[in-house]
Amino acid sequence: MATISRRYRVAQVLLTIGVLEFFGPIVRDVSVTHLLNPSWVGHARFHLAWTLVFMGLSGLCCLYLIWFRRPHQISSLYISWAWQACNIFGFWGASVLESAYGGSIVDPEFHLTILGLNENVFAFASLTTILLVSLIYLKKFLEPSLAVESSTPS
Repeated sequence: MATISRRYRVAQVLLTIGVLEFFGPIVRDVSVTHLLNPSWVGHARFHLAWTLVFMGLSGLCCLYLIWFRRPHQISSLYISWAWQACNIFGFWGASVLESAYGGSIVDPEFHLTILGLNENVFAFASLTTILLVSLIYLKKFLEPSLAVESSTPS
């Protein structure tokens, strides 16, 4: 049982690191570079505010699923994982489609470069890696442990 608890905790920590994807844009984008940018059309700022509130609430819901939902079940972890995947792949989808809507992932005036990559690309590549590692961990380590536990007679 102690091994399963440790394995469950590792999965919780991995998924919690991934939840940062919901709060990072709030911290970064509530500034004159985005939400408070006076050159942006008010309606565009409205849509960004809506998106940021949605992201914050999504992050809180994911944290609830990971840490507070009772009883702790692997299905809650998978729901949080899927929710995070929707956000991550939404970012990558917007990146792939940027030429179709005249967008740009890079704002050279405000964005940093980390290890030669735009800060957004660096952050979301890191978060995508964590998301994939957490899925592998859930499938290869946690699920088999829970299957053994449920098949062991009490």
